[in-house]
Amino acid sequence: MSSFDLGAFSDAVAGIAEQAAPTTVSFVTQHGHTATAFHWGDGFYVAAEEAVEPDEELRLSLASGETVSAELIGRDPSTGIALFKSATAAVAPALEKAGPVRPGHLIVVAGRDGASSLAVLGTVGEVGPAWRSLRGGTIDRRINLAVMTGRRFEGGPVLDAWGGLVGMLLFGPRRRALVIPYETIERTVATLRSKGHVVRGYLGAGLHPIHHADVQGAIVVGLDEEGPAKAAGIVLGDIVISWNGEKVRGPRELIRRLGPDSANAPVTLGVLRGGEARDVTVTIGEKPLS
Repeated sequence: MSSFDLGAFSDAVAGIAEQAAPTTVSFVTQHGHTATAFHWGDGFYVAAEEAVEPDEELRLSLASGETVSAELIGRDPSTGIALFKSATAAVAPALEKAGPVRPGHLIVVAGRDGASSLAVLGTVGEVGPAWRSLRGGTIDRRINLAVMTGRRFEGGPVLDAWGGLVGMLLFGPRRRALVIPYETIERTVATLRSKGHVVRGYLGAGLHPIHHADVQGAIVVGLDEEGPAKAAGIVLGDIVISWNGEKVRGPRELIRRLGPDSANAPVTLGVLRGGEARDVTVTIGEKPLS
């Protein structure tokens, strides 16, 4: 590749970042570091849910250097998305949805730290089907990134080579960079705008993993007196081993099934009680707002 080609490529990458820069804002997280958010549309901004302090007033730093206040509209821990709005911030255009991405495609992650625009270049490392988060949210596509980036980029927009919005940057286990895709953001934002929260399933049982001989599951170590599990006849010491006929090998697998689609739905739990297998039908509740 000639020096001219390298220069053109470099300018193209910088151009993508420059185009996205006006849509980004930054704020101080509940952990004391800086994170990014970006304009979704109609004056609404999306950010990483775990970075937003629920009881503090949000202060957004704009590209102009101005700082404005914002109102938290809602948050969804199951998809990692928070939504807020500022009545005083000048609204930048919303980013357009990107086309399909494939492993090896170049991406640009944009960010902000006060008046400073941030950008980093990487590639798509993995593309896969829909998956469930550890908190039961449905993420429409699995997109993992091969990119080295820092905390300031958390919640920033991930862009394709044409400047289209692939989704929002989050960090998974071991700080692995992953994308909450456009489709998931679109669906979650619509719910947060109308309800302020996303319903999550609620069993009302304290669970602990059990791995003994041939038994794997989640043993019930606590019960909410008003919860669905107790109402259905679940008792302390029951070992949950299946959900609608599918094996449950521990509390984590059970919690993953308590997503928005489980709320108010009847579920057959396979349990072991005193060594005897039985089925218990539980109508999953709605997790109380905290």
